[in-house]
Parts: sequence; C-alpha cells; structure tokens
Amino acid sequence: MHSVAPLDRAGPRDLSFLASRRYLPYFHESRAAIVLCRPQFADEPRGPVCRVIVPDPHVALLAVIPALYPQRVWEPGVHATALIGRGTEWRDPVAIGPYAVVGAGVRLGKNVRIGAGCVVGDGVQIGDDVECYPHVVCYSGTIVGNRVILHAGARLGSDGFGYIPGKLGEPPQKIPQIGRCIVGDDVEIGANTTIDRGSVDDTVIGAGTKIDNLVQVGHNVRIGSRCLIAGQAGIAGSTHVEDDVFLAGQAGIADHVTIGRGARVTVQGGVIGDIDAGATVSGYPARNHREFLRCTPVSRRRPRFSPRRPDKGSCSGASTCRGARKCRPV
Repeated sequence: MHSVAPLDRAGPRDLSFLASRRYLPYFHESRAAIVLCRPQFADEPRGPVCRVIVPDPHVALLAVIPALYPQRVWEPGVHATALIGRGTEWRDPVAIGPYAVVGAGVRLGKNVRIGAGCVVGDGVQIGDDVECYPHVVCYSGTIVGNRVILHAGARLGSDGFGYIPGKLGEPPQKIPQIGRCIVGDDVEIGANTTIDRGSVDDTVIGAGTKIDNLVQVGHNVRIGSRCLIAGQAGIAGSTHVEDDVFLAGQAGIADHVTIGRGARVTVQGGVIGDIDAGATVSGYPARNHREFLRCTPVSRRRPRFSPRRPDKGSCSGASTCRGARKCRPV
C-alpha cells in the first residue's frame, strides 16, 4: 500500500475509504487493497475484502495520510536574493526564500518559513511555526499568531474600503486606515484571500478559524474562534462573527451586523441583519432555513403544454391545414 485514492480509481496497492451510502456502487466495483469503512458497511457482500472498521473514515485518514505522505523537509537559511530590513530579528531556525522582502523591525518566531516573493512589511510580528507560501503580503501593522498557514497570494492588512463621498463633483475623500490586522493561533487562510486592516479599531481573526480561497474580510471585522468560512464569502466592515460560525460559499454579510455563535449561513446566503446564535439561514435576505424552503417553489418536473385543439366544425384537420395549431373555435 503506497497511496490513498477514491474508491472508483483505487488500485491493488491503494487505500480508500467508504463514509457514505451514496458511494456503495463504487465500493462494490472497487479494486482497492484496503478500505476504511463505517460499521454499517462491514458486512457488504460485494467490494474489497480487506476492510478496516472505524467510527469515522475521515478522522482515521488524519492518522494514515501523514504516514503515507510525509511532509517535505525544509531547509533553514536566508536566500541570497532576499532583502532583510534593518532591525529585523528572528529565532532560528527560519527559512526566507528567493526574492522575499522583509521590512524593518520585523519579528519572526521559530520555524517560520517565508516563501518566494513574499513581502513582510515594517514592524510585522509573526509567531512560531508559521508558513507563508509564495507571494503572501503582510502589510505593516499585521500580527500573526503561532502555527498559522498563509496560502499563496493572501493579503493581510491592506487598507479597508473607507471614503467620504465628495460634494459638487469632488472625488471621494479617503479615510486613513490606521488599525491593525491581527490573526490568532492555528488559523489557515486560503489563496488570494484579502483581510483588511482596521480603520481605527483592529480587524481580528480568532484562534482556530479556517478561511478558504478568495474570501474578502472588510475593515474592523471581528471573527471569533473555530469559524469555517468557505470560498468567495464576503464580510463587510465592522461585522462581528462570533465563535463556531460556518459561512458557506459566496455568503455575503452586510456591514455592522452580528452573527451569533454557532450560526450557519448556507450557500449564497445574503445577511442584512443580525443572526441569532445557533440559527441556520438561507436565501436573500437570509432567513430561517426551513422558512426559506417553504417559500421557495420547487419544480420537480417540467410542466406539459398541449396546443389548443381546433373546433371540429372549423377545420378539416391537421392533414390538410398547416395552421391547425393556431386555429381557434368559431
């Protein structure tokens, strides 16, 4: 056994897993050497014979995958093309890749890896065991905790969208953004996600929160601990997202609202008001998920339309009249 593969593509030297009944047809035809199975699938008459029964195959994979796919070993050191500002300090070992730029007065913890082309602004603080993939940018005023993963192209601490509308044809006036961007411990931030600094207050990402790719977090937003935020979600300024909240893909959150602890916003949900703790909301404007389903018409099959039949006395029939479908009774 040398790799993990889906049931339908696994070969005689692969490990696979069966966590849901919907994948039973693939299991029945699978050639996998070993399959991690839930207890209810232990006695399936068809499928691979070698089955390891576990309460949750996904959890079991957390122990198996590191053994089959060990993490790459990184080498400490500062690449010759990297630029290091005056007064920057770090705790060895660290790795700073090609063409990375580290500003003045930066503080890097132990085991920090700065990828190729990253930019770390003046005075940025980064904790222990942090990995910045290529082209990550941390603006001045950013603080990153321990064991954080920043994927390629993530931007932390950029200016928030704050302007005073102009009068009599004058352009909008930019409001200075002087707050910080603070990222807690054990946070993961996806590729090309942007998190604005605060305008006066700070933008804060709580410990253990995981943010997907292409997410926008506005200025002064406070996100609690252990939240899950899926791709293309957008959170407008000064919103408070409490602990353990899940925002599904393309969820949109208006400014100055509060999403209570443990709430769920489903795919493309549009939140324009406060959400109670533990609630699940859908649609636009977002409302209770059950109410949304009751209000949404669902067509399970296409309606059938039949042409209006002509009156027998007004037409000699479709065989002699090409316009039979347009006839009307007389």
